[in-house]
Amino acid sequence: MNYLAHLYLSGNDKETIVGNFIGDYVKGKSYTKYPLKIQKGILMHRQIDSFTDNHPKFREAKKLLNDEYGLYSGIIIDFFYDHFLARNWDIYSKRTLRDFAKKTHAVLLSHFFHLPVKVQRFLPFLIQNRRLESYANIDGIQQSLEIMSRYTSLPEKSQIAIEILKLNFEFLHENFSVFMLELIEFVEGGFEIEINRPNVITGSQY
Repeated sequence: MNYLAHLYLSGNDKETIVGNFIGDYVKGKSYTKYPLKIQKGILMHRQIDSFTDNHPKFREAKKLLNDEYGLYSGIIIDFFYDHFLARNWDIYSKRTLRDFAKKTHAVLLSHFFHLPVKVQRFLPFLIQNRRLESYANIDGIQQSLEIMSRYTSLPEKSQIAIEILKLNFEFLHENFSVFMLELIEFVEGGFEIEINRPNVITGSQY
């Protein structure tokens, strides 16, 4: 899962939010140097990623990108999933996406010195560009992929990824909807996390 989904699944505890956000940047046993609740967030991040990687719906979605992205296919689906989460946000949360993003930014800034250096460097840009909110738009997803390809080994094929998203939009949306409900149940049941969401999640809203 990408940033928005990890943050959404973190619940309301501030240090758990921080840990889940930085999970990709804390390797091995180095998580033990953090306060206990940040450790919980880091370990939760890892288990969410493991759940995702092994889920049949995620694997099914990755097949659409294997020819173009190979081992990077999962990264693209992570972005696609964040798009569907942001696009249908009011189905999954009682708070607006803008309010959620602002409060999340405040939490991360208040724990700035607990963030790995790489995260400290990009966080101001994430906030300034309202990156979490931008995921609701396909253009925002494409921009994020372009940025990532500049700074990582992700292939520079953002236009192809977006074409695949548009051509398979309904399939991917349904795929995400099923997957996300099961992931929410996994997190709430396994980590004593309460996610501030409507009581019933049905259908999609456009």
